[in-house]
Amino acid sequence: MCHLPARPALLRSPGFTLIELMLVLGLVGVLVAIALPMYQNHRERIRQTQAIQDILVLQALIRDYRLDSGRYPDSLAEVGNAGRDDPWGRPYVYQELESAPGKGKARKDRKLNPLNSDFDLYSLGKDGASKTQLTNKDSLDDIVRANDGAYVGLAADYTR
Repeated sequence: MCHLPARPALLRSPGFTLIELMLVLGLVGVLVAIALPMYQNHRERIRQTQAIQDILVLQALIRDYRLDSGRYPDSLAEVGNAGRDDPWGRPYVYQELESAPGKGKARKDRKLNPLNSDFDLYSLGKDGASKTQLTNKDSLDDIVRANDGAYVGLAADYTR
């Protein structure tokens, strides 16, 4: 009788199998798919908050300018903020309304009433597009000043 030598037990090599790696990658992919939109929403809220704070500061500078000179500035450059960009990289929009003829350029609410009687100051928001009426879909993401400064915030929240 011929005896064959006993075969040594197969040794497991250190490391992961292909299936284990695929499971880990799938799990990481699911976590990223959940976390990324939450992170992007958080970043967008931070940008909106920064734009609100900027508008409040600019509003104070504009009002101080009026107290000193007796008129509203023609542009943000007159209050030392020429070229100041919003958190999305676009300049803030300022429109002096007191001396402007009619209400054509003024931002308007859903009933087409002007938002402000003194000046409009706003950011074009994430999409960079805007229309005069706040209820237009292009304007809903704008950060606006309304009610002569009593409201500063997201246009979509103001129109509710």
